[in-house]
This record gives sequence, C-alpha cells and structure tokens, in this order.
Amino acid sequence: MTAREIDRLRGPILRSVSRSFYLSLRILPRPLRDPLSLAYLLARATDTIADAPGSEPKLRAESLRKLASAIQGTEPGAIAASLRTSFTPWPSEEAERALLDALPVALDWLDSLDARDRAEVRNVLRKINQGQLLDLERFGNGEGIRALPTASELDEYTYLVAGCVGEFWTRICFAHIRNFSNRPEPEMRELGGQYGKALQLVNVLRDAGSDLRQGRCYLPAEELHSLGLKPGKILEDPERAEPIIRRWCEKAEKGLTAGIDYACAIRSRRLRLATALPALIGARTLALLREAGAQVFERKVKVTRAEVKKILTSSAITLGSPRSLRKKFQHLSRRG
Repeated sequence: MTAREIDRLRGPILRSVSRSFYLSLRILPRPLRDPLSLAYLLARATDTIADAPGSEPKLRAESLRKLASAIQGTEPGAIAASLRTSFTPWPSEEAERALLDALPVALDWLDSLDARDRAEVRNVLRKINQGQLLDLERFGNGEGIRALPTASELDEYTYLVAGCVGEFWTRICFAHIRNFSNRPEPEMRELGGQYGKALQLVNVLRDAGSDLRQGRCYLPAEELHSLGLKPGKILEDPERAEPIIRRWCEKAEKGLTAGIDYACAIRSRRLRLATALPALIGARTLALLREAGAQVFERKVKVTRAEVKKILTSSAITLGSPRSLRKKFQHLSRRG
C-alpha cells in the first residue's frame, strides 16, 4: 500500500462511485475524512458484490461473507484479490471495477487506521453487511416479485444499511471534533440514526420501479394487502400503490427533518454544511417523488448534478447557518 494508492481511493475512485457523499466529504475536517471515506468505500464494494448482475445469489452471498470476514480481520485480506475471478460477467461499470480492483489497498488502509477508528469502521460494516446478506436471503432466489412482509422489517433494513451509519458518523465526530455539538452524544446518535434511515428510505422510494423489475419490493406486503394489491401486480396498476408511496414519503421527510435538526446542532459551520447536504438533496428528491406520483414506478427520479451544485452553492453562500438551512430545507420540500 502506497500513499498514491490511498490518494486514488480518496479521490478519483470515491468521486466516481458517489455524488452527494463525495461533496460532503470534501468539506469535512481532515481528521474525519479517512474513516468516513473508507467506511463508505467498503460498504459500496460489498454492495456491488451483493448486487452483481449475472451471478448466482449463492456465489454473491459466499463472496460477500468472505469479504465481510476480511473487513473484520478474521479472513486474510488477500482474499479480496481473488474476488475479480468470482463474477461472470464482471460489474459493467468502470467505477465499480476500479473499486473492487482496489479492495486489497482498502483493506490495508483499514489496518493502518488507529485502533479506535478501525474498530468503528468494522462495527458499522458488520451491521451493513448483515443487512446486505438479509437482502440476498429475502430476494435472491429469483422466484417472482417478493416483498418485505411488514413495516418493521423495512425499518430494520433501513437501520442496518444506513441508520447505523448515522450513529457511526456521530461517534467518529465526537471522537475527533472538540465541542462537536450543542446536544449530548446519545441525543445526536438517535437523531443520526433517524437521519440515516430516512436517506435510505428515499433511495427505496426513488428506486421502487427498478427494484420491482428485479424481483424486489420494499413496500411492505401487509400494506399492499390492505389495498388488495399483490407485489407482482404493482407495475400493472401503479396508481393503487401510490398511497403507500405517499405515506413513506411522509415518514422519510420526518427523518430528514431529524437530519436537519442534527446538522443545526453542530457547532462547526463547515461540518454543519457537509452534514446537512444529503438532507437538502433528499428533500428535493422527495418533492420530485410527490410530483411524479405513480410514475415513480415507470421512471427513476433523480436530482440533477446541476441542482446538487446549486443547492451546495446557495447553502455555502449563507455559511450553512442553522436558520438558512432550515429555510432551504422547507423550500426544497415544498418545491414541485
């Protein structure tokens, strides 16, 4: 592992696999960047393996378990180098190929972190990988469209793959940033968990149509059944599922509001802005989802790069003041 290889992970590779998160990381104080960047890259790599097209679910699950064990230090890191030959076809995106090729460097980088940060990264990846494996078990057999049975299982999923990240972010910030927040750490961890779950819920709603076409339905079966609707029939009659989308949009907005509360409690203006940015983009995404209505099942709703840049620029002009962030969030939430 060389400094140049790590710089490639921190820079071009991270930028290629993330839009909004890379923008947030760029403006973070330096002590936070390595553990947060590395945790994101490892989570993205394991997600790429879990979702690898054309590969059998059993192979994906086995490879994911091996990489998860390497991250935890219970398998040799060299196992990451063998993953490339495990997938046919190899992930088509150049950014994903580059990330998986760089996994041995990422694992060496993990070993080089100080003990506290390394333990935090491993702890959050343990939960994320558990959520990814659960996803493979639930949806990996390819037998038609399957739905999560209950709302509590959707809540569990959003916690395991994202809510725990909000808690991780909080612990890392309290560990590295003096006078990080004007709220106590337990309260910030709670808000951070709600925030992370909301961001993942926005992703679930945004990707509802494409997930259905791949046999996955994160809308709870119990709620679909209450409308007399089966998961496999949503694409034939999407208007009937729209009330469920609206309810989960409302839940996501509450979680994003918790994220704005979280950000506004941060004393550092720079860190406050970095933390608030995903909530602002999420608010705009929810507005687009509401505007799309049942069309969300036909097309992917996405905030454009130009809009993301505009949100960041307008927020930076006000120096990320709590009042301006709340006002911006409300504006983006209402905007059609």
